[in-house]
Amino acid sequence: MGKDKLKKWAEIKKLDFVIQPVVEDVFKKDHLLKGKWAEKFFKNNYPIVLELGCGKGEYTINLAKKYNNKNFIGIDIKGARIWKGAREVEEMELKNVCFIRTRIELINSFFSKDEINEIWITFPDPQSKRKREKKRLTNPWFLNSYKDFLIPEGIIHLKTDNFPLFEYTLDIIRQNNLELLHSTTDLYNAEVTDENLFFITFYEKQFIEEGKKIGYLSFRLTNSEPIKY
Repeated sequence: MGKDKLKKWAEIKKLDFVIQPVVEDVFKKDHLLKGKWAEKFFKNNYPIVLELGCGKGEYTINLAKKYNNKNFIGIDIKGARIWKGAREVEEMELKNVCFIRTRIELINSFFSKDEINEIWITFPDPQSKRKREKKRLTNPWFLNSYKDFLIPEGIIHLKTDNFPLFEYTLDIIRQNNLELLHSTTDLYNAEVTDENLFFITFYEKQFIEEGKKIGYLSFRLTNSEPIKY
């Protein structure tokens, strides 16, 4: 492990808005803030929005700057990536941001029923190989996990340059009769007016420069039955 990574980890350990639980404390156990994020951490009753696989936290930060009446939590396993976003949050003195360094497979240890209002999944690893399907953040196992804490009318947003992942997610939405709100395979040439879709992440900038099109889906987990594929 490089000294630079260790230095970054040491720096974010000092920040009270970066939560880094050890696996043993949240594996099949509830984190102490589960069900209490608004009351104990943010100390308000504002809606909470998640960014999953947040990387450097570009969406978390840009949305937090725009909406001071909402709280934002970015989740990623890579501490060195979170460090970049955490530095920006500290410099801007944003009070409505938190980062959690953990595996998204453990997400139900952190949030209770109806505790989350919205989810953003921005350029996740597509896990392209068939044997890695269970790692895709829009696979049925993950979607059923999100149903446990996302409010019934909560929206899930997916931005991706990977069209097999886009089609895979769209298939799941259709097969399970979920509520599809928007779908485009070319976001920047679509008739979309939501300004929140045009925050450009570090990786998205690279994809656009390579001439790749950006896909976008938004949907609700409206089906009361378990999601299947």
